Amino acid sequence: MTRLMIVVGSVRDGRIGLPIADWVRDTVERDDRFELDWADLKEIDLPLMTEPNHPRLRQYTQQSTIDWSDRVDAADAFVFVQPEYNYSYSPALKNALDHLSQEWWRKPLGTVSYGGVSGGTRGVTALRVPVTAVGLIPTTSNVEIPWAARQIDDEGAFEPNEHQERMLAAQLDEIVALDHALAPLRAARAH
Repeated sequence: MTRLMIVVGSVRDGRIGLPIADWVRDTVERDDRFELDWADLKEIDLPLMTEPNHPRLRQYTQQSTIDWSDRVDAADAFVFVQPEYNYSYSPALKNALDHLSQEWWRKPLGTVSYGGVSGGTRGVTALRVPVTAVGLIPTTSNVEIPWAARQIDDEGAFEPNEHQERMLAAQLDEIVALDHALAPLRAARAH
């Protein structure tokens, strides 16, 4: 079973990323291939990176970093539900990524992005360099939701279309395949 962490990458009040992430979580919970860890960065509330040592050393001094490290280390794979801010990524998501280093290494990463006309694609593209730097392996199947607010119903729930449902299913299949392929590399590095 793949231990999948869903990371809600926006911390704004009234964020539409939360109902989108709820849809992802509901989909994952119906799939018996996954053990789920729900990581809402608003609830986790990591401080701006203030650790005195480089994350690659894993010599953390703050309990919030130690707790975050334990959770990320335990995960086999990730889905980032991420907005696009000014053609780029959310500062909270980048901060969560930068808090750690080795814990991300050789784990699959899927993205569910949202925004205006680009569907968050520019934010995903901007985050590719730091994601690659810490050793995450991005999927090729990603969900992009343009004009996402139009798919939030009167009760505040996200209503995916058929294409988005197919892309999420393909992404989850790819995450499982990548996890199986990458697990031996993670195990060899641990020893």
